[in-house]
Amino acid sequence: MDIFLEPFFQRALIGGILIGLTAPLMGTFLVLRRLSMIGDTLAHVSIAGVALGFLINVYPLGTGLLFALLASFAIEQLRKTYRTYAELSIAIIMSGGVALATLLFTLGKGFNMNVMSYFFGSVYTLDTADIAVVGGVSALVLIVICLHFKEFFLMFFDEEAASVSGLPVRAYNIAVTMLTALVISVSIKIVGALLVSALLTIPVACSLVVGRSFRHSVGMAVLYSEVAVMIGLVVAGVWDLAPGATVVLTLIVLLIGTLTFKMGLRRRA
Repeated sequence: MDIFLEPFFQRALIGGILIGLTAPLMGTFLVLRRLSMIGDTLAHVSIAGVALGFLINVYPLGTGLLFALLASFAIEQLRKTYRTYAELSIAIIMSGGVALATLLFTLGKGFNMNVMSYFFGSVYTLDTADIAVVGGVSALVLIVICLHFKEFFLMFFDEEAASVSGLPVRAYNIAVTMLTALVISVSIKIVGALLVSALLTIPVACSLVVGRSFRHSVGMAVLYSEVAVMIGLVVAGVWDLAPGATVVLTLIVLLIGTLTFKMGLRRRA
């Protein structure tokens, strides 16, 4: 297929593969923390940053990334304040992000069409700078996860035990939230702010069905994600469809197929 020879499609594949690797890694820890919806929150805040970038003529992905990082700090601070109602922090930040994005839209109506591409994804418009940012974030996530995998595992399964054992729990919580913010902010141009949460959670949902251990579940989540990204981008490229939508729909098909297969095995047993 000639589309594989096109530079824009090659950049799209590189960006998709990198995000397909890092998103489920962070998603696994978010699911364990029962913070699956944080993806939508940080994505909406990132959109506000992107809108500001267009408004002041600054690299939009950079301003979106900065906004997501600031939001991650705010979420952790609110989680500390409302310990019993930790999910309240997500609702507060999401409301603020949507309100700020709406305000910025009204201030710069001329760039609304450009911002819309970040809502629904525009993987085929990735340039060299975008790939460099995505690659840098991916490298950072992989390094941190590899160096502190055991600590993260202990903390998210039993935070109290981790604290008693001397782990800096608050620092690790902030680190994970910040890494998640980075991944989400660079993902919105690939799958879109409205769909980025799916790339964080659906591969994890698939892996929890077939995973035999935590490490195996993490590996399976990455595998599901990469398969969906590759199939989704190829289908979108060949039939001229929305790439973010085809990736997410492929994930849903994989989830349904996995659940059906698992139910079939249980019935036979």
